Amino acid sequence: NGTSVEEFILLGFPGTWQSRVSLVVVFALMYTLTVIGNASIIALVWASRNLHTPMYFFLCNLSFLEIWYTTGVVPKAIGVMLGTSQTISFSGCILQLFFLLSLGSTECFLLSVMAYDRYLAICYPLRYSSLMNSILSVRLALSSWLGGFLAISLLAFLTSRLTFCGPDVINHFLCDIDSCLALSCSDTWPVELATFLVSIIVVVASCVVTLVSYVYIISSILRIQSVHGRKKAFSTCSAHLSVVTIWYGSTMFLYVKPSAQNSLDLNKIVNTFNTVVTPLLNPFIYTLRNKEVKLALGRAFQKK
Repeated sequence: NGTSVEEFILLGFPGTWQSRVSLVVVFALMYTLTVIGNASIIALVWASRNLHTPMYFFLCNLSFLEIWYTTGVVPKAIGVMLGTSQTISFSGCILQLFFLLSLGSTECFLLSVMAYDRYLAICYPLRYSSLMNSILSVRLALSSWLGGFLAISLLAFLTSRLTFCGPDVINHFLCDIDSCLALSCSDTWPVELATFLVSIIVVVASCVVTLVSYVYIISSILRIQSVHGRKKAFSTCSAHLSVVTIWYGSTMFLYVKPSAQNSLDLNKIVNTFNTVVTPLLNPFIYTLRNKEVKLALGRAFQKK
């Protein structure tokens, strides 16, 4: 790969030992809750026959993705903050970058697919079961996963061809595009262009699909005569809308910009929110704002 740097040193969050230990406790607690929360959603949907619908099939895919997304970051970040695992090999850095960006792209596609699913359910309720059948839902989920990983393949390849002459210290707790570009001593313009184009294709395109779906959804809800009917229709997509708002807001800040380089300290904060906080919020949003999930949870506890 033409690089003279064989490994990088992750700086993490500089500070006193007490502050870093406090961060480790917070990260570990949030990671544990994230894994338990998302795994519980998968188990609940699997065990509850009334949740065997396309909407919850997509939700299981999202929960499965969130578990791996945060797993690719938090254990290594804890090692960095404790000072026990601050180095990462060049190949490991590229692999982490590819893994995280691919899962992030897959989440963009999954959220747009879930928005399309809600569009069909609300705008075509009588034809929904025939329009969104099990075969189509599996194909859409599979396409999201394949599209997410294929979209990042070229970007990861171009990043692996960059030359690094030193320094080898990354001001972050993970390997991301901005950090690699900041340390490279070769021409980074191809990678910056590729990052911008992939961001437009993945983030903006999926966001447009989601926004258009919700324009039709909201217009259909407003045409419902009864207040109860409008509340019931909106409750089926309010949780997804909350997740979409949180995810796209932080993702667009990180990646949709002409130059991939940005304030690394600010990127570190936004990445923390994206990779640690958001995966934790998703299961709580879907359980607290979804009556069907709460009813299934109630029945599961009653059985126990």
